[in-house]
Parts: sequence; structure tokens; C-alpha cells
Amino acid sequence: MPEIRQNIATKDWVIIATERARRPEDFVQKEQKRRDLPAHSPTCPFCPGNEHMTPPEVFRIPAPGGGWRVRVAPNKFAALVPGDFEALAVQDGLKHFVPGVGVHEVIVENPAHNVTIPFLPDDHVRDLLLTYRTRYRQIEDSTKLEQVVIFKNHGPAAGTSLEHPHSQLIATPIVPPNIRHRVEEAMRYYDEHRECVYCRMLRDELADGSRIVQETAHHVAFIPYAAMSPFHLWILPRQHTAAFRDISDEEMADVAGMLKGVLGKLHVGLDDPDFNLAIRSAPGESKHLRYFHWYISIVPRVTKMAGFEIGSGIFINTSLPERSAEFLRGQKAPAG
Repeated sequence: MPEIRQNIATKDWVIIATERARRPEDFVQKEQKRRDLPAHSPTCPFCPGNEHMTPPEVFRIPAPGGGWRVRVAPNKFAALVPGDFEALAVQDGLKHFVPGVGVHEVIVENPAHNVTIPFLPDDHVRDLLLTYRTRYRQIEDSTKLEQVVIFKNHGPAAGTSLEHPHSQLIATPIVPPNIRHRVEEAMRYYDEHRECVYCRMLRDELADGSRIVQETAHHVAFIPYAAMSPFHLWILPRQHTAAFRDISDEEMADVAGMLKGVLGKLHVGLDDPDFNLAIRSAPGESKHLRYFHWYISIVPRVTKMAGFEIGSGIFINTSLPERSAEFLRGQKAPAG
């Protein structure tokens, strides 16, 4: 019989469609993939030698032998632009807006046009996360922007338009409703139970064990009990921390290995699926909250949202989270 499960942290409901459940192998994408990308493309703005094709960079980590390892530049086609929004906010009936000011940056993950995170050395992935943390702190400390969102789109179904591996950062002058909702739900849970709901979720997932994909000294990767889509993964720090900006160097090296491993398992098991990755972190105003817990969300795009999801806000998951986790545990990530 199908189950309607609820995520205790977000309060989202999902139908686990056991009658329509598919085997994990059935989610491998059938369309033709481009597998023979060159190491360098003369027309790619993110490849070495083409740095003039992007706006002037704002940060880089040099490569040991010269050049760069990771670089950050403003997005040439930015969704938001720098500026002062406070004096120009408008509230007039249904017209409620602030100007579209903020920060929108591209983080070029490595010089090679054809090398993704699962195939990078561990220390390179650590440097990528160091870049995330550095820009997160710099923007939050030097602006009045409310929320820093770091994300990665991999593949056309996830919304990417350039093949060269890259992430993005957008800092907004408002707290997005979906972040505000999570903070408010976490606060309600804390008021009722006197503990962080994410810490409780992590404790219960570890005790159950059936949905755990990978564990390290500082982090746990699992498919939530009420995963909204097949292979939807969370990576949570064991230590309660509300904001990604406060991750320690030791924790960063640890989560770098986990991120590489988890994405490697997805790459092997689902034949390099398109996916979205986002770091969910407390707003700047709430970075020391006792009841919120930052985490990484990874959503493989192996199914599509349809009318029921749009009309109800309830997702239908045709993959059992327990079976999906078991499948991924059995995959051997590629060596970087």
C-alpha cells in the first residue's frame, strides 16, 4: 500500500508510491549523453586562456604549478546587480518590491572543461568548498544582503547552459520564502521539543540505518524518510551549526571527501544524472540559531514534476528511499 510520509523538518508531504515503485536501475537516463568533451574549449569562457571572456574575477585559488585552481567572477548575465536597495523599497497595495540588487557570481570549479567533482583530487574539492566559504563570508560581512545561496546545476534537465563544471552564488536582499519557512518550522519544533529538528532527524536516521548512504567523522549522507523525489540526498554535519559560513577547516576537508564520494556514487549508479545541488543555510540575521542546521541538498533530475505536484504541493516519489539508499551504498565511486 502507498504511504504518505511527512518530513518532520520541512513539514512537506510526499506520496511514496509503492504500487508504482521502480527499481533503482530504472532511473538511469536513456537519452544520449555527451561523453567526449575536450579538456579545453577555445570558445568556453571558463577555460584557461579565456579569462577575458568573463567580467574581472573577484577571487581565485592559485594552482601549485601556476595558473588557477578555482576562480570566481561576476555572472555575465546576472539575475541581480550590485546596488543599494534599502532606500528604494516600495509597498503600495499589491505592488511590493525592492530593486533587483544583490550579488550573482560564477565559481569555476577547475580549469579542465571535462572534469567533474567525482574525478577531482580530494584537496581540490576542499579548495572548491573553501572558495564557497570565503565568498559566503566576504559577501555577508561586507553587504546588507539577507541570504547567500550557493548552488550547482549539472546537466540540461537541471538548468545548466554551459558544460564547463561550475557552481553559482546568488546573494539576495530578501530571505527567500522557502528558507524562511524552514527556519520558522525549525523554531516551532524547538519550542515544543527543546531540540533542533535536524539533529533529531539525524539521530533517528542513524538509529534506523536503512537510508544512510555514507558516513564520515563529521557528516552523514542519507536519503530522507520522506524524500520528495528519487535519490534526493541530504548531507548533514553531525555537529550542530546553523550557517555554512561557520564550517571549520577540518569539517570542510571531511565534507569535501563525502561530497566527492556521494556524487561519484550517483555518477556510477545512475550513469551521470543531471542534478541540482544547493547549500541550505540560515539567513545572515540568524546564523547562530540553536534550532536551525545547515545542510547540502542534492536532487537528481531523474523524474519530472507533473500536474498533481503543481496543484497540490505534494510530490509523488516512485522510488523507495530505503531501496535507493541501499543501491547507492553498493556503488563504488570513481577514484579522483
